[in-house]
Amino acid sequence: MLRRLLALLLPVAFVIVAAVFVPLGTVIAQQRTQEVYVDRLGDAGRFAALARTALETDRLDPLAQEMAHYEELYAIPALVVAPDGQIVTGSGDRHRMRDVLDGIPDPGAVDAAMAGERPAPPTTAWPWNPDPLVVAEPIGRDSEVAGAVVVVAPTRELGSDILQVWGLLGLLSVVPLTVLATASLPLSRWVLRPIRRLDAATTSVASGDLDVHVDAERGPPELRRLTESFNTMVDVVRRALDRQRAFVSEASHQLRNPLASLRLAVENLAPHLETPEAREAHEIAVDEATVMHRMLNSLLAATRLESVTGTEAVEVAEVLESRVERWRALGEARGVSVTTRVPAGVRAYAPAGGLGSILDELVSNALRLSGGTRVVVEADRGDPVRISVLDDGEGLPEEQYTAALDRFWRSPRHQNTEGTGLGLAIAADLVREAGGRLTLGTGLPRGERRGFGVVITLPPVRGSGD
Repeated sequence: MLRRLLALLLPVAFVIVAAVFVPLGTVIAQQRTQEVYVDRLGDAGRFAALARTALETDRLDPLAQEMAHYEELYAIPALVVAPDGQIVTGSGDRHRMRDVLDGIPDPGAVDAAMAGERPAPPTTAWPWNPDPLVVAEPIGRDSEVAGAVVVVAPTRELGSDILQVWGLLGLLSVVPLTVLATASLPLSRWVLRPIRRLDAATTSVASGDLDVHVDAERGPPELRRLTESFNTMVDVVRRALDRQRAFVSEASHQLRNPLASLRLAVENLAPHLETPEAREAHEIAVDEATVMHRMLNSLLAATRLESVTGTEAVEVAEVLESRVERWRALGEARGVSVTTRVPAGVRAYAPAGGLGSILDELVSNALRLSGGTRVVVEADRGDPVRISVLDDGEGLPEEQYTAALDRFWRSPRHQNTEGTGLGLAIAADLVREAGGRLTLGTGLPRGERRGFGVVITLPPVRGSGD
C-alpha cells in the first residue's frame, strides 16, 4: 500500500509544480515576445518617418544606407514596399529583398500596413517555431499611404533566450519537487500508520491471538470507527470461541458420570437376562455405551487440541525425541516398529505447543488403523519443511483422500475400530492455521500394499536469530 500511495502522491507533486511553472513559463515567453516586438515596432516607425521624407524628396540613398547599417548591426533586414508590391529600397540589393519579402509566412501584415492599419501584435514566439517576427508600418495614414516599411526579425535569439529562462525555471522547479518527494515518504507512512496497526492486529488474529487490541483513539475518524469495529469483532469472536469450547468441555465432563453410571447399570443387568434375544440386546447396549464414552473422551481431547493458538519456532528433532519412546512402547504392544529419521537443525514454524500432539495423533492412527508392521516418522530440511508419518499398511484408495480430512469421517474398513474421525481433521486445521498444509498419500510400499502417508509442510525458520 505504501508503494501505491507514493505512486499517487508523486505524480500529484509533479502536477502541482507543473501547474505553477508551466503558466509562468508561458507568461515569460509572451513577455519576451512583446519586448522584442515593441523594439522592432519602434525601429519600423523610425524607418517609416524617414521613408516618407525620402519619397517626398526623392532621396532614397540615405534611407538605404540607414537600413543597411541597421541590418549590419542587428542582422535584421528592412525594406520599403510600394503599394503595388514592388521593392522601393532596402537594406540590401533588390533581388535579396524580394526573397525576404516573398519568404514572409503570413503576408497579411504587409497588406494591413498598405491599408493604413497597424497589424495586430504577435502572441508568442515559441522556441520550436522558426518563423520570423514580421513588423509592418504604413508610410503615411489613411488615403495618403505611400507604402510600408517591413522589418523581418529572425527569432532564433529570442527562442534561445526563452529556452534559457525555461531551463532556469526547470532548475528552480527541482527544489519544490525534491521537497515534495522527500515529504511524500514520511507523509505516506504517517497516513498508513493506523492501517499498519490494523494489519498487524489482523495477522495476530489470523495466527490465533484473539487477545489483540488496537488503539482506536488516534488517526482519522473513519479509521477510528474501523478500528473500534475491528476490536468489537475480535471480542465477539473470542467470546463465541470461549463459549463454544467451554460448552464442549463442560458438556463432556457433565455427561461422563451419568454415562458411566448408565453403562454400569446396563452391565449389571446381565445376570437377570435369560433369553438369547435379551442377552444380544444387552451386548448391543453395552457396545453403544462404550462408543459414547469414547466419543466423549475424543471430544475432550479435540477441545484441548483446538485450544492451540498462534505459531512458534520449534526444533523438529527435539519434538520427536520427547515422544519417540512412547510411540515405540505403543508400537511394541501392537507388534509395530516405530523409527524416526530426522536430521538435526530442522526448524519450522508450527502450531504453538501443538506439533507434538498432532504427531501423536498421526502415529496413533498409523498404529491402530494401518494393519502394517512398520511406521516411519521423518523430516526433510527445505522450503517448506516436510514432516512425514508413513506406514506399510493397506492404505486408502486415492478417491478417499479428500473425505478423510472431514470431521467424523471413517473408512468403511474401520467402522468398528476405536476412534471418532476427529483427530486427522483437527490436525489439518491446525497445520493450515500455522501457514502449512497437511496432505495424504501413499506410504511404505510392501508387496501389493501401497501403505499410507501423511505429509505436513510447514514454513521454515530462516536465520539464527529467529
